[in-house]
Amino acid sequence: MRLHASLALLMALPVRLATGAELPSFAVLTQDPGAWPEIFASVGIPARPPSTACILVARSGTPASAEWAGRVERGAILILEGESSLAGLFGFRPGTESVRVTSLTDVARPMLPIVWEQGLELPVFELPEGAKVFARERWTGAPLTAGLRRGSGAVLWVAAPPGEHGYERFPYLLDALLALGMEPPFRSARTWAFFDSSYRLRADLDYFAARWRNAGIAALHVAAWHFFEPDPRNDAYLKKLIEACHREGIQVYAWLELPHVSEKFWDDHPAWREKTAVLQDAQLDWRKLMNLNDPDCFRAVAAGVQQLLGRFDWDGVNLAELYFESLEGIDNPSRFTPMNDRVRAAFRSQSGFDPIELFDRRKDAASRKLFLDFRRDLAARMEEEWLGEIEKAKRQRPQLDLVLTHVDDRLDPHIREAIGSDAAKLMPLLEKHNFTFLIEDPATLWNLGARRYLDIAARYRPLTTHQERLAIDLNVVERYQDVYPTKQPTGTELFQTVHQAAESFARVTLYFESSLLQPDWRLLPAAAGVARAESAGRAVTVESASGVGMVWKGSAMVDGQLWPAFDQDVVWLPAGKHTVEPARHGAGLHLVRFNGDLRTARVIGASELRFSYQSGGRALAILSRTPVRIEIDGTRQPPLLAGRVTVFLPAGQHAVTIASR
Repeated sequence: MRLHASLALLMALPVRLATGAELPSFAVLTQDPGAWPEIFASVGIPARPPSTACILVARSGTPASAEWAGRVERGAILILEGESSLAGLFGFRPGTESVRVTSLTDVARPMLPIVWEQGLELPVFELPEGAKVFARERWTGAPLTAGLRRGSGAVLWVAAPPGEHGYERFPYLLDALLALGMEPPFRSARTWAFFDSSYRLRADLDYFAARWRNAGIAALHVAAWHFFEPDPRNDAYLKKLIEACHREGIQVYAWLELPHVSEKFWDDHPAWREKTAVLQDAQLDWRKLMNLNDPDCFRAVAAGVQQLLGRFDWDGVNLAELYFESLEGIDNPSRFTPMNDRVRAAFRSQSGFDPIELFDRRKDAASRKLFLDFRRDLAARMEEEWLGEIEKAKRQRPQLDLVLTHVDDRLDPHIREAIGSDAAKLMPLLEKHNFTFLIEDPATLWNLGARRYLDIAARYRPLTTHQERLAIDLNVVERYQDVYPTKQPTGTELFQTVHQAAESFARVTLYFESSLLQPDWRLLPAAAGVARAESAGRAVTVESASGVGMVWKGSAMVDGQLWPAFDQDVVWLPAGKHTVEPARHGAGLHLVRFNGDLRTARVIGASELRFSYQSGGRALAILSRTPVRIEIDGTRQPPLLAGRVTVFLPAGQHAVTIASR
């Protein structure tokens, strides 16, 4: 492999550190970069020439030079891949023994099975004194990744190339680099996540709310079926959860999974239960499905939903998966719905035969198509009907945002017939109703790579002009397919998935927060932070489609004005192109966190700021000081607080002036 530039030239140039206006960046010192660009792109670290990059990758065979030690001492992070004279210079040398590697353990998640699809025969390396081993061969303990700090910089060694996409062998390389001082340049505070209290019954809700905020989560979609019927203990838990989230600037949505209503509703109303094609009650996996086509059942559920939305201080509602079962479709009658008497009678009246015959003597393709088309139309009507029900609640609670979660049936058309999902039938509803269309990643495609989100986005683009209302739901769970190196996306694979999804859609949602593995929390906001930047002297020009946080120490000027949206580590920028420069003095009152779409912001004085925003539901602003005066669109309003410094602001597009003492 040939180096891009001579080593002598590289050594003569200064190291640029990731502070102030100097962004972290990487360079690979060979013409064949391997998967390293994909690895760094997953957390927003851009490529730069070797002369200005602060992370440098030396692939196998890179020659040694004594000058490298000085560059590392001055702040560079040097990555050594495999065997080379340069790796030997730092003390990473192959021994006489070798080991067959098919699985490994990593300190980031020691109990997680990490299995290679294709094993490698590798030498057992000797390590320099003081090196920390991050990953070992599972059975012999032979080191596979290790690192050490040197002066202001660090060295990371890996025993082999990281794989075609960058995660096949060492999923936690980025975690190792984080431990050695790497800091990605961008962060997002726009991610949504699903939450099921069954997994957090004894949790410290204040602790988790702060954790979610630090991970860039802007809204939590809470499993509301657990709270459908009033219960003093459950209600107290949910109210505490909502209050904790609001204090941290996190919105809370009521996540509904109709036609599942609740365990108690199922037990109390056996006559209203949905039926499968074998005429049994439709208890399928954890969902217990009710027949919402029965008028009495519909009225009872609708009344219960209205009461549920009125009992708690929700910020929005998510109507999720309001269609039928199952992924196996009509080929599995024991899971196929709906087969209740009313649906069968309606279809018989329209088509002249009972659909139950499809599972007996009538199995021709034309008859099947008639019912499957009827079923898709029925699902679309139900979804529009329930959108109308939630809009009734919005008349009393205008702060409610509305989300419709719908499994993708464009990339895998089989889904359309299997569960009655038809996105094309629902896209026109975006013209009549104001909601976010949240596309669920189908289980049949979970084994495909991160680039599938480009394909999904391309298939929805022609269906609506409301691209800003399309969002994607990522299932961060164990996959049923044979996948490597881990059953669940984690580490670099997860970050590539989140980053590609954030580039393709206006909003990314994770299913679900408790399934995320511990090592992934710290880099999650970097993966979702999508932006491009260029440095020029002390200034950085940043461009993003949805707004982004840029790592920044100290006060900042944005587009020539003192900027009031920042915390101790990040300056928060609106969508578009903006130039950021160091400021001579800091803003007094400022926005520490804001979960709406910030449009403009300016400092009025040491104790006053003004900003404009857009938000589908009510927005939450965390301030640096307690406000004493708030004006919204020129009209003074009493501060509506969720804690000492968190302020509720109305849904829609507004201009706000806030003053503190």
